[in-house]
Amino acid sequence: MLTYILLAIGFFLLIKGAHLLVEGATSIAKKFRISDIIVGLTIVAFGTSMPELVVNLVASFNGASEISIGNILGSNIANILLILGVTAVIRKVEVGEGTVWKEIPFSLFVATLLLVLSNGYIFGETNTGMLDKTDGLILLFFFSIFLVYTFFIAKSNQKTFEVTQNTKGFFQAFVEVLGGMFALYFGGRWVVAGAISIAEVFNISQTVIGVTIVALGTSLPELVTSVIATLKHKSDIAIGNIVGSNIFNILWVLGISSIILPIKLESETTIDFAVLILSSFLLFIFLFVGKDIKKFQPDTHALNKKEGLIFIAIYIIYIVYRVVG
Repeated sequence: MLTYILLAIGFFLLIKGAHLLVEGATSIAKKFRISDIIVGLTIVAFGTSMPELVVNLVASFNGASEISIGNILGSNIANILLILGVTAVIRKVEVGEGTVWKEIPFSLFVATLLLVLSNGYIFGETNTGMLDKTDGLILLFFFSIFLVYTFFIAKSNQKTFEVTQNTKGFFQAFVEVLGGMFALYFGGRWVVAGAISIAEVFNISQTVIGVTIVALGTSLPELVTSVIATLKHKSDIAIGNIVGSNIFNILWVLGISSIILPIKLESETTIDFAVLILSSFLLFIFLFVGKDIKKFQPDTHALNKKEGLIFIAIYIIYIVYRVVG
């Protein structure tokens, strides 16, 4: 029972820690007159990926790299199939042309790139693959390209990245940053320790625990953000949050993680790669199926309730297969 309690507290600390870190760092940045666009592209964007990064680093240093890769693959799968699925069931998710033709294809490319870099077992050379420092540098290279692209997009529409003005004092902001870092550290340790314990008790591989329990826990911020954005009729934020998070998770989180410590990938993750690439491809296809694309209007592309239910059904089948199979 203690394991489950620590796991729950760990997830809470991860989410709360990321929030405090973003709030405090944003306040400090505003004190130094750093523009909203830079704050949005760096502090806020990186902060939302901190739970995944911390879990990955703690898992790797504890010799549980299967949890780290499972966390990223599982989080990205959950982001598309579960979170976008639930969001589309609540209300139709309308998607802009830029997201359809640029961000979503790029996220599909990123998932395929990760699969190619993990080619040790794909081509039958060995039963395991490895993401090492060279692979990490390649991922970060593409991440820098994505940041440059995002910067120019944000510059043309800075309102998208506006950060609420904050009147907090410097000391309070510093305390929030410090508290956020401590919360992330202990939250990451307890989540990984709990995940390892559960894997040992139920004789389930750490990869399975990573793509299920850990992935769902670290995806909670994305779920809350997307649902709230949809209820407020801000579909672009909802889907942009998901697609952007998936790109950040692979290029930044795995890039940093693999540079610090190589990540081993077992052959069983092949199914996770397959589902991630399939879900990314389906997302792209669903935005055209049954729509009058000849009009090429901003609201032409959308995910409806039926497509959301299909996503959720695929996710349930995938989770059941990974746990039972």
